[in-house]
Amino acid sequence: MTRNSVLLAALLALAPGLPAQAQQIGQRPLSAIDWLDQIPAAPLPPPLPPEPPVAGSAGIPEIVMTPLGDATTGAVGLLPPAVTGLPADMWAASDAGDLAALWRSASSQPPAAIQALYHTLLLAEAEPPRGDADVYLRTRIAVLRRFGAVEPAFELLSRAGPLRPALFADWFDLSMLNGAEAEACADLRAAPGLLDDGAAQIYCTALTGDWRTAALLFETGRALDAWDAPRRDLLEQFLDPDMAETGGPPVPMNNPTPLDFRLFEAIGSPLPTRGLPAAFAMADLRGTVGWKAEIEAAERLARSGALAPGRLMGLYTRQRPAASGGVWDRAAAVQSLEAAVQGGAADDITAALTDAWQRMRDEGLEIAFAQIFGAQLAAADLDGAARALAYRIALLTPDYEAAAANPPPGNDALFLAGLAQGRPNAALVGTGDGRVIATAFAQPPRPAPDHALLIQQGKLGEAVLSAALQFDRASGDPGEMAAALSTLRSVGLEDTARRAALQALILDPAE
Repeated sequence: MTRNSVLLAALLALAPGLPAQAQQIGQRPLSAIDWLDQIPAAPLPPPLPPEPPVAGSAGIPEIVMTPLGDATTGAVGLLPPAVTGLPADMWAASDAGDLAALWRSASSQPPAAIQALYHTLLLAEAEPPRGDADVYLRTRIAVLRRFGAVEPAFELLSRAGPLRPALFADWFDLSMLNGAEAEACADLRAAPGLLDDGAAQIYCTALTGDWRTAALLFETGRALDAWDAPRRDLLEQFLDPDMAETGGPPVPMNNPTPLDFRLFEAIGSPLPTRGLPAAFAMADLRGTVGWKAEIEAAERLARSGALAPGRLMGLYTRQRPAASGGVWDRAAAVQSLEAAVQGGAADDITAALTDAWQRMRDEGLEIAFAQIFGAQLAAADLDGAARALAYRIALLTPDYEAAAANPPPGNDALFLAGLAQGRPNAALVGTGDGRVIATAFAQPPRPAPDHALLIQQGKLGEAVLSAALQFDRASGDPGEMAAALSTLRSVGLEDTARRAALQALILDPAE
């Protein structure tokens, strides 16, 4: 897979919805994929005719020099302002340390609309905040890794120029997780000073075929007591296959590094990724593990927004389940619904939908399910409870406005239709949550006081991030949600606000 194709797959998962500013300039918001595919190459202008000299002298003007790394590292991104709808100076007035503290407070499983906004903010091209540009870039990389978004983090560092000691450690880790270890090792072998890690030097030296030098480096490190016992044993078995066969595998580590993970894999004792950080799950999508482990990894990444739902669907439908329970039951339910939708019989769709929806909801995969089946279910000829469920599922997709044009009977459905159009009628619902959330859309949008102060200080990006975090941490508090939604609407993120509100009400456990 080429780097561009890797980026395309990653961005499809990470940008299901983008800010409403794009609508305000006369077009539907572009997804990251749309941007990559649709922006045409600018034609080269015709050469200009020669002009007579205009300078009266050949004096050398004064030149102001700016270090290129400082000017570009913090601004690097995958989504330009024309795609995000966010201004290029949204971080410029903020402090890098303040932003890092905010990002650390983001949950690992935020609501889907907020999750998409996080990814947009992390991948946006924008002027860096005040402070060390490398430090803030590493903050962005760390958050993307926490979400399991290895591929876009890898591409972000690629564009920043990772062959510097300040960034190479992150680049090396991402390369181990992304299957690009050969490239990273070639860079390290060419410039050993990039990374002060003897284990990495040994691994890369062996990877290039120089096992004798790798063994010498290991013996030197062992003499200097450079590693703890688990890592020393792991390196020794990596360098001595006979020892791996006779001595048994080393004890699994509680907190392995990406390099440790690859070393365990190299000696034939791969670590299961289920108990490891989400970024490690990407390693299970390389075709090196069984189908069950692949599905589990894909489900985990789909929940965190790091994997396109289409890839999850492809795994679910690869073959017939060989057993029952857990993953197998979900795969079977998805396959049954796919067959029913293709067949078109309403009774079959109704039966399959109820089963598949419940199984996917139990695993927190409602949004992925909606993006896979929402449009097909909305077009199906269903009635009663099945139609109402299909309608709510369709409202969880990026095409929620189109789905809202044909609501089933009932006040709840009409309320959700109004919310999808930005004009909810609070009188249609009896629940307090719906009424309170509706207040965020009942009047011209105005930012919450704390967010308004940030905006006045020129810290638009920080205000948006703070509002997203407020919604993320609201935990069912409709007042906090309404305040965050009002801020998001006030800065033009209408699409994000509507989707977040719909998801909160449709997926509320009490609903």
